[in-house]
Amino acid sequence: MIKIITGAQMQELDRRTIGEARIPVTTLMERAGSGVASCIEHWVGTVSGKTITLVCGKGNNGGDGFVAARLLRRRHANVRVLVMSPLSDLSREAASMWRQFVKTAGKSSIFPYRSKDTARALLEDSDLLVDALLGTGLSSTVTGRYAEIIESMNEANRPIVAVDLPSGLHADTGTVLGHAVRAALTVTFGLPKRGLYQNQGIDLSGDIDLVDIGIPPPYVDALESHVTLITPQWVQGCLPRRERSGHKGTYGHAGIIAGSLGKTGAAAMAAQAALRVGTGLVTVATPSSLNDILEAKLLEVMTLPMPETKARTFSRAALDRLLAFMATRDAVAIGPGLSTHPETVELVRALTTRLDRPAVLDADALNALTGRAAILASCKTPPIITPHPGEMARLEADATPQTINRDRIGTATRFARERGSFVVLKGARTVIARPDGAVAICPTGNPGMATAGTGDVLTGMVAGFLAQGLPSWEAACTATYLHGAAGDLAAAAKGEIGMIAGDLLEQIPTALTKVLEYSMDRIRLAGTRPAQRHTYGSTS
Repeated sequence: MIKIITGAQMQELDRRTIGEARIPVTTLMERAGSGVASCIEHWVGTVSGKTITLVCGKGNNGGDGFVAARLLRRRHANVRVLVMSPLSDLSREAASMWRQFVKTAGKSSIFPYRSKDTARALLEDSDLLVDALLGTGLSSTVTGRYAEIIESMNEANRPIVAVDLPSGLHADTGTVLGHAVRAALTVTFGLPKRGLYQNQGIDLSGDIDLVDIGIPPPYVDALESHVTLITPQWVQGCLPRRERSGHKGTYGHAGIIAGSLGKTGAAAMAAQAALRVGTGLVTVATPSSLNDILEAKLLEVMTLPMPETKARTFSRAALDRLLAFMATRDAVAIGPGLSTHPETVELVRALTTRLDRPAVLDADALNALTGRAAILASCKTPPIITPHPGEMARLEADATPQTINRDRIGTATRFARERGSFVVLKGARTVIARPDGAVAICPTGNPGMATAGTGDVLTGMVAGFLAQGLPSWEAACTATYLHGAAGDLAAAAKGEIGMIAGDLLEQIPTALTKVLEYSMDRIRLAGTRPAQRHTYGSTS
């Protein structure tokens, strides 16, 4: 995994790199600007003949922009630089990079900022814009000409590439400081910044690429950060080995406790997802009158009918049989499509207090714990819970989905510590937290996954990895990453708008294959279109 850091931590890394490792600021700028140019070319296919306008501020971010401008021109792009300050106001290093650009391109490629109208004409006459205005140190509201140029860039209806961080975005919280650039691609340096994965930062950052600018690894290792980003190479190392001598008994038996009238689909998708991640055997326990329905839906999954209520949900009388069912499974999932029938709620609470093996709780299992979240701390084996913000709000006293989303990292961390459980807080950039305070953020996934049933798929994937023997942390993070990766593949094939959970299910094997074949030729830290080139003139 890769550490996710604050703006202050990045500034400390820069300070040590410059002061202790004796790497000049200009060298770091050269590496950053080179990375921006390379990422842009990889993203669009070729920059040759394209008109690219770079908007540069007076500090180091602007210096990175001047370097990128010089190198993009070398790649035969038609480059113009819109400068927000006169040469005399630029930082020493940025001024040095300004001079190098002018030496190769001439002053005719430099356009001083004069007014919003003249800037807008330049921006709209471009194929691509580069935001090199403000860096990670911003803490005050953006006003004046900087606010004007940010508005103009957003209104130009051209794809924007942000240098290190979209200008106007708080590096730590991901909140907008008055005005912020809406980027289609963010090229960030050294380590990813926390604000890229929180609040408005999720929408404003677009795809995120990481560029190594040569910060010495010992400095990174010495940095304390409890927040990390899941990477494909980490997931690759977690996946269970498939031995040639293996058989279905080798790869675990998952039990799924799910289903009620009208919600057999949730049970079916969770079961199929468990199989798709390599689980050897899966059995679904379901209300007895629904068993035949699931038998018809599931060819490779076993089923077990259980006592039910008149409403065709699990009854309290199923407790002993379900306890025996769980005792013979390597891991269990409880929740998909259970309903909130009072008797079923009572049953779920009784089952939760007796959990003694790896388990994942989702959906109505979590709803059953409303006001009773303390039960989780009594489990012999800490469970994994997979709430969306609405379910999380019901578990947290005095919380709403809005307050949960405003502090997703803090919410997940606090709940995991207090309840001694693993939390997978679903949503854009899903947050995974464990009882010791460590947090991981998932870079995969897209808005097309905001459709019924995708949460049931995740539940089954987590249960499947638990059944195969992965520890809870590894199972939660691996399943979440692959769940999002499968969603990204489905979006690439079908488009985000028309995606359904079944599309995601079908892509799980391909996502697994791609992770197993992964080699780190470049690092994409987030983005839904890794296999596509950007089309000029469209919005992202």
